[in-house]
Amino acid sequence: MKRSIKVLALSLTLAASVAAGAALALPKQFAREEQAICGMAEEAAVLKQGSTGSLVRTVQTKLKRWGYYDGSVDGIYGSKTKKAVVYFQKKNGLTADGIVGKKTFAALGMMNEANGGSSGSSGSASGTNGYTSSDVYLLARCIYGEARGECYEGQVAVGAVVLNRVKSPSFPNTISGVIYQKGAFTAVDDGQINLTPNQTAVNAAKDAMNGWDPTYGCLYYYNPVTATSQWIFSRETVTTIGKHVFAI
Repeated sequence: MKRSIKVLALSLTLAASVAAGAALALPKQFAREEQAICGMAEEAAVLKQGSTGSLVRTVQTKLKRWGYYDGSVDGIYGSKTKKAVVYFQKKNGLTADGIVGKKTFAALGMMNEANGGSSGSSGSASGTNGYTSSDVYLLARCIYGEARGECYEGQVAVGAVVLNRVKSPSFPNTISGVIYQKGAFTAVDDGQINLTPNQTAVNAAKDAMNGWDPTYGCLYYYNPVTATSQWIFSRETVTTIGKHVFAI
């Protein structure tokens, strides 16, 4: 009888040990699966030659609209797409490797992808007056790169011109599209768009987005001392703020 009890107790002990081992193994399995999923998310946030899909198509569309790409918008990351990406990267002070990673996604205005997210609306919806937070930050970068030496009203005015272009049928219909349109802004051409904006520039972007337009609807501005385009002088002047002339 005693021997039977000992055998039963030993069996129960062994069963408990096996169950505990299985319980410990499950979290490890889940951890491995979670790491694999995270790895897939990180891989999905990088585009290079050979990549295909909707993200590639979005990149091609943006680059084509801004004058960097003249190939087909087919969602296939071929040699032409890589060449256009390299051209864009060089213009924006990025590593010109032809790979669309976090920094290149951000420069393209695709903040969700830059942060490792999937395709969809870029940036957080908690921005200003319906604009995303990435829109606010990109506009602030443009203001800082173009007009950080101007008075506050002059900085808001530059932001307003960008937004007026977004509304105009003559220009791209997104903030990133307007800012990165080929040859549109000096700050993009010389790389100052990549500087970190200060709080003043952020506030100016928000004020412009909230409807303050010191330019009264202008689509252009220039510094008459440094401007080299004769065409810009032909535009109708509306107002002058600081060193910038604002025109339509």
